[in-house]
Amino acid sequence: MNEPAMQVVSLSLTERGRSLAQRLPYEHVHGTVAGTVRSRWRHVDGFVLMVAVGAAVRIVAPLLGDKHRDPVVVCVDESGAFVVPVCGGHGGANALAREVAALLGAQAVLTTATDATGAPALDDLVGFVAEGDVAGVTKAMLEGRAPVLESRLPAWPLPPLGAGAGPHKVVVSDRLEDMAEGTVVLHPPSLVLGVGCARDARAEEVRTLVDEVLGRHELAWASVAELATVERRAGHPALLALGLPVRTFSAQQLALQSVPNPSTVVADAVGTPSVAEAAALACAGSNGVLVVPKQRSAAVTVAVARRAQPRGRLALVGLGPGGAAQRTAQAAISVRNAEVVVGYGPYVDQASDLLRPSQRIERSPIGHEEDRARLALVLAAEGRRVALVCSGDAGVYAMAALALDLAPELAPDAEIEVVPGVTAALAAAALLGAPLGHDHAMVSLSDLLTPWDAIERRLAAVAASDLVVALYNPRSKDRSWQLGRAIDILRQWRAGSTPVGVVTDAYRPGQQVVCTTLEDLDVATVGMTTCVVVGASATCWRQGRMVTPRGYRSCP
Repeated sequence: MNEPAMQVVSLSLTERGRSLAQRLPYEHVHGTVAGTVRSRWRHVDGFVLMVAVGAAVRIVAPLLGDKHRDPVVVCVDESGAFVVPVCGGHGGANALAREVAALLGAQAVLTTATDATGAPALDDLVGFVAEGDVAGVTKAMLEGRAPVLESRLPAWPLPPLGAGAGPHKVVVSDRLEDMAEGTVVLHPPSLVLGVGCARDARAEEVRTLVDEVLGRHELAWASVAELATVERRAGHPALLALGLPVRTFSAQQLALQSVPNPSTVVADAVGTPSVAEAAALACAGSNGVLVVPKQRSAAVTVAVARRAQPRGRLALVGLGPGGAAQRTAQAAISVRNAEVVVGYGPYVDQASDLLRPSQRIERSPIGHEEDRARLALVLAAEGRRVALVCSGDAGVYAMAALALDLAPELAPDAEIEVVPGVTAALAAAALLGAPLGHDHAMVSLSDLLTPWDAIERRLAAVAASDLVVALYNPRSKDRSWQLGRAIDILRQWRAGSTPVGVVTDAYRPGQQVVCTTLEDLDVATVGMTTCVVVGASATCWRQGRMVTPRGYRSCP
């Protein structure tokens, strides 16, 4: 599920623009905006220009060619208050503008009609490629005239458009359709290419045969989701040249597939009687069907299979401690590219800059973790692309363990990815200095799911081992005594002067960082959004920072 982040360059002219650009996680060039845009126009995905919109228009206008291939361009005003997409709104500029606005604490000014009205954009629907009269059908939708929605793939989940009386039409199909005025064709990723090739096969031969096969059978290139082949051809340059995701299967796996055209010659050479047909069917899944049997050229064999429904995908996403600056690029991509976003309400809101009108959003109240995990898995089993979001890291006291535990029952065939995030202990440690510089532990003080006597045993073991410890879920309105008891246990092994860091709402509004000691810690200042970091015997304060040396030398 890993997808590459956009390659973005930020450009500035003034010192104020330079300071804004340096707050963004992109390559930065100062002082040569127009020349840099011209020289790098075909080599990057996007530009963030710290110039007026008028200046940006004059710079990029002579370079514009194809909106599907041109890089996207956004502008940031001199005060850093507004971020404006200039071109390529649904090609990524709107998403980039939201990202930049979140990083700068600015407002994204989106002028594309669908974004301004909150309507789903036909050319920005997750999981579909739109062709045809996108402008005409979109105009009708914005005027309240819902299109007729037709599907040539009955089992495929339909886009969130509703259905009306027309006369405009939206057709879901993986075939070449009539592009009449007033019609949009949405191509889903329903087709899989199975390809076998000789060792010396050339990219031109592979491309030519694939084009011929798809054209002869009136199948749309835009619906080709993946290329499948045998493991021994993984990384073959002629296959990679198609630019498709490649899935490989062992010869033993392919030999299990029932195919219409097995070959003893292929079986003797490769260990399976079929590569192209078997790989296409294996990749298409248990309900897949072969729509084009193998077709051959001198060194290449191609077959095409159709998936009955999408392969479900679930991304378990850690959003980090708070703002967009502490969120990983892959986390942002996973949320932005999801059809459905599931999570505890405040955590979904934490990713609001990534959400789109076409997405289904499922918010739930605190304490409904299993319900959230089950919903996300059920949706993934139906073939949806789902992001289950949480704060921090999904694998640390969060949703990943629960979802993965339930997955074999609820979504055994779904693709599941755990997307890492900055967890609370790491965020707190960064604000304190380097308290986790040597061996350390994390312990949750919540006894809602873990018996308190087990927590006490773990705390005692950590204390006796002289480990730095980060205390999660330290105190709440209904659990007010556990932190005090934890401190008592730690005091049995550690001096009262042991450094303690108390970080509340790390990287969020209202952030508080308190440096204290084990004997002076005021538990009344600690809440559920606090992480308490208790040092080890080697931990000390250095110029106001909490440091645990790595062992090369001790604190004085």
